[in-house]
Amino acid sequence: MCWSATADLVAGAAITSVGVACVSRTRRAGDLPLAALPLLLGAHQLVEAHVWHTGGGTGAATVAWAVIALPLLAVWVPVGVWCAVSGRAARRAAVFVAVGAVTAAFLAHGLATRPVRAEIRGHTMAYVIGLPRAELLVAGYLIATVGALLLSGDRWLTALGMLAGVGALVCWLLWRLEFVSTWCALAAVCSVVLYGWVSRRSRPGRAAPA
Repeated sequence: MCWSATADLVAGAAITSVGVACVSRTRRAGDLPLAALPLLLGAHQLVEAHVWHTGGGTGAATVAWAVIALPLLAVWVPVGVWCAVSGRAARRAAVFVAVGAVTAAFLAHGLATRPVRAEIRGHTMAYVIGLPRAELLVAGYLIATVGALLLSGDRWLTALGMLAGVGALVCWLLWRLEFVSTWCALAAVCSVVLYGWVSRRSRPGRAAPA
């Protein structure tokens, strides 16, 4: 989420460009899900630019934004880690994949049975869903995504997990105060870190963490 349609559009285009660079540099099939993550994050920003232009509401773009942000990312990130690592690291990642799958199932059910509404609040965009047991779902989401990165056994992905965890807290506080939405900036920084990870992995002789 960004603070305006223009900011979302610019951020989305930039993040998507990083995603294209990540995918083009990838040499291992197992690295593709994480390498493609900036493409998903960039598309997410572009979808929200449309939500801004339509003034929020309950349209298809709002639903698409929620589907990407909630159930899709809850599974994509831990699966990406699981695909990229091997040995003990892969067995650890499988636990986070299971947590993400369960969390995503509940999130998808909530989106299918409840209306999603976007509301412009100053320089922020709020998405109102009314999910039951929201605290548990947030915990499961963070465990699946941030947890998978932190315990991946790869120093770049661990750093990405720390950045995502701390950055999400800061962005949430700023958004909660309805001061400004900075999630797009976090997505951009995370995408650059992923580009560094892909570049390192593309060098000859680099093995997956065990």
